[in-house]
Amino acid sequence: MEIRNNILETIGNTPLIRLNRITRALPCTVAAKVDYFNPGNSIKDRMAVKMIEVAEKEGKLRPGGTIIECTSGNTGMGLALAACVKGYKCIFTTTDKQSKEKMDILKAVGAEVIVCPTNVEPDDPRSYYSVARKLVKEIPNAFWCNQYDNLANRQAHYETTGPEIWKQTDGKITHLVCTAGTGGTVTGTAMFLKQQNPAIQIWAIDACGSLLTKYFRTGEIDMTEVHPYVSEGFGEDFVPENYDMSVIDRFEQVTDKDGAIMARRLAREEGLFCGYSAGSCLQGLMQLKDHLKKDDLVVCIFHDHGSRYVAKVYNDQWMIERGFLEVKTFKDIVSGRGDQPLVTINAAQTVADAFELMKKFDIENIPVVTDGEIKGAISETGLFNKVFVNPDIKTQTVASVMDAPYPMVAFDTPVERLSKLINRENGAILSRDESGYLHIVTKYDIIQSLAKL
Repeated sequence: MEIRNNILETIGNTPLIRLNRITRALPCTVAAKVDYFNPGNSIKDRMAVKMIEVAEKEGKLRPGGTIIECTSGNTGMGLALAACVKGYKCIFTTTDKQSKEKMDILKAVGAEVIVCPTNVEPDDPRSYYSVARKLVKEIPNAFWCNQYDNLANRQAHYETTGPEIWKQTDGKITHLVCTAGTGGTVTGTAMFLKQQNPAIQIWAIDACGSLLTKYFRTGEIDMTEVHPYVSEGFGEDFVPENYDMSVIDRFEQVTDKDGAIMARRLAREEGLFCGYSAGSCLQGLMQLKDHLKKDDLVVCIFHDHGSRYVAKVYNDQWMIERGFLEVKTFKDIVSGRGDQPLVTINAAQTVADAFELMKKFDIENIPVVTDGEIKGAISETGLFNKVFVNPDIKTQTVASVMDAPYPMVAFDTPVERLSKLINRENGAILSRDESGYLHIVTKYDIIQSLAKL
């Protein structure tokens, strides 16, 4: 029977999936190594288990011990899975810029999570590096994995990720594109691939605000390069020991905004619900498209799953607050209607007249306007409910059955504000443009507008 002994035996052998829509303008084939198929939903499962296995072999982690690690979330998940199987305790330090989902998931698998400030120096006693270092000294039989400087990190990718990609591409890979954080994935995978074919290009994608790109280009650790960024899982404010820059051919930086937008495009256009770093990885490749040729075969590593980022990258409000999405307004929604006049009805007309207008123009909401003044509103839903009470309602005047007027807002009111004004009793919103003409926006207009963000 095909029964795995435990969850750790399902790590690795993740699929290589061709990208079709976003990369259609590129001259070559682009495939994604989608590592959210790992049980912990990220590529970090590979190195997490490897670090534990090496620590056990070296006697640094003994039965009943406690695993300590500073993590952005994904490494912690891999370590927690291994700890569940092997019987260890876990304490993880993380930064306050990481998504709440990551922290909740770590707690769900039994880990203790300590949140530390992001914008402090690595040697600051409050940093998540320093707190982890302090804990391992205070807790008996504790082992700090230290994924940044633990070479078992890159060894895991040398032994698994690199060979898998080489086999899946029949050795035809020409470019590897990977976001750069601890250095384990990009370095370990590159070391294996370069051994097979030194001509393979290794492109590391960095965050704007990280010092890695300048270090790669100049060998200089320049702290003036470091500034806050919201991209998660890659970029660094120091150079981890896992890096071997000799196997990397190029570094390319991607902005927070561009990476986030590309992640959303991957979900909508390719059906790949990936994390922040996947969007940045593909965006980095698109920025380097002029360096690609027809016969190239590019492999992009997509590290983790989008479920870690539903309150951030995949949340419209979060994106808009950071200027990552264009803020649409009432004016934007109605701008495509041209000179089409607003359909209104006079309070003295009959309900039958209202039904005819709804049928003719395929609309559900009509403002009631008499002598240029808004008197009320009439809707298909409201009329439908009243018909059951009074079947003869069609002969009555609109004034006798109309509801309260729809809310009036400024012409530049953001869509997010409009959505809060729509409810069961209120199916539309009105506004006047600069010339005084009346316009209407319904819930369906708002839904279509948000779908295009």
